[in-house]
Order: sequence, then C-alpha cells, then structure tokens
Amino acid sequence: MARHKKIPVRIKNPAIKNLVLDVDGVFTDGQFHYTAEGKYAKIFGSDDHDALLLVKPYLNVLAVTGDKKGFAINQKRIEEDMSIPLFQVSTFERVNWLRDQMNLMETIYMGDGIFDAMVFDAVAYGIAPANAFHKIKKHADFVTKSHGGRGAVAEACWHIMEKFFKPLDILNLKIKKGGEWGKPVSKSPNKKKHR
Repeated sequence: MARHKKIPVRIKNPAIKNLVLDVDGVFTDGQFHYTAEGKYAKIFGSDDHDALLLVKPYLNVLAVTGDKKGFAINQKRIEEDMSIPLFQVSTFERVNWLRDQMNLMETIYMGDGIFDAMVFDAVAYGIAPANAFHKIKKHADFVTKSHGGRGAVAEACWHIMEKFFKPLDILNLKIKKGGEWGKPVSKSPNKKKHR
C-alpha cells in the first residue's frame, strides 16, 4: 500500500481538533430492522457514549449519517440522548461536505462503508471498526478489534486519547457529565421513600 501518512505515526499531535463518526456500522451494528411499515429499530452500543466523554474536552465531536429512512432513530440516540450534533450527509458527498465544514488535516474520521476509504484518504487519521467492509480496512490508520454497536467507538476513543493526547488510567478516569446524565434529574411523583 502506497498511502502516505499525514500524521507521523509515533508523534502526539495537538493539531487534531475534530472527531467525525459515521452512525450506521460504527455507533450501530449496521443492521436495519424492518417490518412491512418500514425501518423501526437499530442496535447501538452501550459503552460508546461514556468513552466519548473522555475525548469531548479535546475534540469537536459530531456524527454523520446517510440514512434518510432511519434518521429519526439516529437523531433520538445521537442528538437527544448523547448530545452530539448529527448531520445527514450522503456517503458520496462526505469528503466535500467535511472540507466545507472543517480543516481535514485536523480531523479524525471513523467509518465502515465502501466509500469511507476516500474519506480516510482525505483526513488526517482514519479509523475503521472490525466489521468495516474488508477493502477499506487497509486504508484506515487504525482498525478496532471491536465491532460497530459493540464497543468500536469506545475502543477508538481510548486509542485517540492515548495516541494524540495523554495516557489513560482506567482506575482514575475523570469526566464531565454529558448526555442524559448531564441533564437535571426530575423526581418521579410516585417515588416512595425507602427506609
């Protein structure tokens, strides 16, 4: 493979400012669940949100999806529950859209689909989950051992922190609250006191 690296492999690079994550196949297992009425469900990983809280102090985090029919599902989980901006962008237009939004040499992109190899080639650093289309894995700078919807984003966040920012101690993690835990808690009117 004759792909040149835009970031030296062993150098921590404070110039990285953005993390862009595809939704389907990265946050989810990539499967769409249908009935005769249409798409009704997706499977999201349980650890990804927690790990994103580790990188949020260092990076602008946003998500992209090309799934029009499942957009409301993605919006509920990504924007409402996780407080991550979500944009609907065709897989065919990702590179141009990203170029219009940010400096690509300051951007990490995580994707799994056939067209994501072109995005990997345009950004500073590309990450693929283990379940990515086999031809794009060789174009990624890092491939997780975990699959989308099963901890791939969490593994990628850990890798990003250690490669670009600082080593982590799993027994001494400090995060700011976010997502649903960052919102005020309302007390249930039917809650009984336990004695």
